[in-house]
Parts: sequence; C-alpha cells; structure tokens
Amino acid sequence: MTQPNILKLAKQGDTEAIASLMNRHLHPKAMTAKVAFKDGYLEVMLESAEVPNQQILFAFVRKGLTALGAASVEIVKVYGQQTDSEFPAWSQEFDLGIAEAELEALDNEQSSINPQTLTICINLSGDTARGLTNQDFEIIANQISTDILSSCTDVFIQKVSISNGSSVITKER
Repeated sequence: MTQPNILKLAKQGDTEAIASLMNRHLHPKAMTAKVAFKDGYLEVMLESAEVPNQQILFAFVRKGLTALGAASVEIVKVYGQQTDSEFPAWSQEFDLGIAEAELEALDNEQSSINPQTLTICINLSGDTARGLTNQDFEIIANQISTDILSSCTDVFIQKVSISNGSSVITKER
C-alpha cells in the first residue's frame, strides 16, 4: 500500500491502515499497535515486552488520531499491555469530538507538569600555543549550543556551566 492510499484509508476509519501508520513509528521501539472497532468505539491495543509508557503512548495515539481526523471515529480506547499478558496493564479513553483548542490546552498542561530535560555537553580541546583560550572555547561552545537549540521550541535555561574548555548547558522544556 502506498502512503497516499494508507492515509486515505485511515481517514476513512480503516483499522488496518490506522494500525499500519502507528506501527511505522512503534516497530523501531519494539512495540506493536493492534486496532479494531468494538462496540461503537475504536480500540487501540499497544503491546511490547515491557508495559508501554501510558503517558507518552496515550498522547501519541491521541495526537495522531486527532490529526488524522478519521470521520467514523468518535470514542477511542487505548490499552497498554505487556506481550503475552492476559490483561492490559492500563487503559484510557478519549473523545475525538473534543475541540482542538482543548487538546492543545491539555498538551500544554502535560508538558508543564512533566518537563523534559535536554543536556548538551560540548568538550573542546585545542592547542593553547596557537592562542586558543578558555574564552575562545566558551564562545565556540555557546555558538554550537545555540545552533543545536534553534530547532527546539519552548526551551528554558536551567543551568549553564563552562570551565576548563568544557561547556555543559542543561535546558528544560
């Protein structure tokens, strides 16, 4: 199946197409999504060797299905299960009818509750006989950090330390 066909089928509520799109992202993480319609709702079963992370994977499914806009789907029940387990370890549901603004507010609330820390460690060494100083290292490390962080959004400085030609900059999002 080609990409446009999968997207078209997924938007029409085709469970195999929805599962295929999810599994493109989950298989590299050794996880599998099984999707089915049951009793008037869409069921998404996420399986892996370890119990899948509820917070991260529920947000992944919710964001993906909301963006997909599958016309025939209203209620979605998401389950996380360890492979070969008889029962899911967790379950959570959502209504695709919730306004997009409400979903954004929930996402913003979740990211402020659970900040993600990004640490950049840059070790620079050079020949001081050629005139490189710790100040030169600091300037270079700051420029590299700025270049790396330019692709990140909502990043706040948590800690900056520069010494002996080594710059460790910790940012929190």
